[in-house]
Amino acid sequence: MVLLGKKLWMSARDYVMIVVGILIYGIGFSAFILPEKVVIGGVTGLGTIAYLLTGKTYMIGITQYAINLALLAVAYFVVGKQFVVKTIFGATVIAIVVTILPPLFPEPLVPGQPFMNVCLGGIMSGIALGLVFIHNGSTGGTDIVAAIVAKRTNVSIGRTMLFVDFAIISSSYFLTHDIAKVLYGFVVLIIISYMVDMIINTNRQAVQFLIVSNKWERIATAVNHHARRGVTVMDGMGWYTKHSVKILLIVCRKIESVTIFRIVKSIDPTAFITQANVNGVYGQGFDELKYKQDLKLQEELEHDEELAAEEVGHS
Repeated sequence: MVLLGKKLWMSARDYVMIVVGILIYGIGFSAFILPEKVVIGGVTGLGTIAYLLTGKTYMIGITQYAINLALLAVAYFVVGKQFVVKTIFGATVIAIVVTILPPLFPEPLVPGQPFMNVCLGGIMSGIALGLVFIHNGSTGGTDIVAAIVAKRTNVSIGRTMLFVDFAIISSSYFLTHDIAKVLYGFVVLIIISYMVDMIINTNRQAVQFLIVSNKWERIATAVNHHARRGVTVMDGMGWYTKHSVKILLIVCRKIESVTIFRIVKSIDPTAFITQANVNGVYGQGFDELKYKQDLKLQEELEHDEELAAEEVGHS
């Protein structure tokens, strides 16, 4: 029952944060980017093109949702039901947001500063999409196209999204005949990509501690109980003293590092501590290791195991 309640709370929190992220995206797009008549990537960019053709702001949300529904119908058969269910919520909310907010901002919030506006809009949009992604959400659009292409070909998701966004932004020149607007679109694309990566990587950044202390048992127990992190105890030797020592290995999120320092210093202020950044931590309590299954490698490993078992049997 406790696990079920925790799972429901985490799921509800994810949906709330997805909505918050999409609202931030809507404000960044509607208040800074759209008033400058700049076309960005994704289906939002296609919606902007529809707006430029018709002059109706509601065409952004309608076009975006229609394209997403068509893409999701294809993805249902290619990628699977789970991907569609996860994506349709975000696609629905973002379509509503970009329909309601644009009429509220007929002029950019920073008058006469188009570059400043697209930069601010890109920063807000990137932060927003980063929040959506780290809470297991998706806004559809080029995400769907990329997932479909990645399922059927060897082209990476990132490369597919880049190609699609480049084509959408470039096509806006035939409407505006203003190369500056096109360049602004690419500026937004770069800023959004950078901010999304920063938000995602910040959430996943981890650090590794090596701690040497005579009070290692108390420190290890405190880290388990208060920081809720595992501790690996290793044997070592101080070469200067020639005495054996215990070394604690702790891996935690970067935002948890202050808690580790406080625990160690409160128990043993003279403890020797090293801290190092870790690129990628996978396993229980951290990220899930995702990879494409290599059937040939799996067969070779199974064959090696059979040979090893035969050797043990003969011996």
